[in-house]
Amino acid sequence: MMRHIISILLENESGALSRVAGLFSARGYNIESLTVAATEDPTLSRMTLVTRGSDEIIEQITKQLNKLIDVVKLVDLAEGAHIEREMLLIKVEAADGARDEVKRLADIFRGRIIDVTEKSFTIELTGSGGKLDAFLQALGKTVIIEAVRSGTSAIARGDKGLHL
Repeated sequence: MMRHIISILLENESGALSRVAGLFSARGYNIESLTVAATEDPTLSRMTLVTRGSDEIIEQITKQLNKLIDVVKLVDLAEGAHIEREMLLIKVEAADGARDEVKRLADIFRGRIIDVTEKSFTIELTGSGGKLDAFLQALGKTVIIEAVRSGTSAIARGDKGLHL
């Protein structure tokens, strides 16, 4: 089961997201990550969806997505060179002796401490999913109070672009 990043340009209208998600749930396909935001054209949104499946399943998914009236254009970014990133906001306990170690780890992973209290740090970290996973693992025994991940955002490398 290969991982696929499907980038979809769709009309920026209410219900468009639910129709795409409904297509997946109706067929029993899992969405690992989903991000949606308006584009430079306010009438269009860009959805980045991560899923797993065989080539046949992904082909079926893309055909079904193309039939949806809201979908303007789509591309499977896994078919070519692309850049992908996620963002992690994580709040960890950082009292007394743990503060230096948490700051050191944030620096190593090029994270930014964006909020400090007497007992905690909130860290912002951007990178590949693997980098974020490695940071979480490196925290080890550090107590995680709360963690939020954005999901994958991706774009094709070079001159290629998803546009009309």
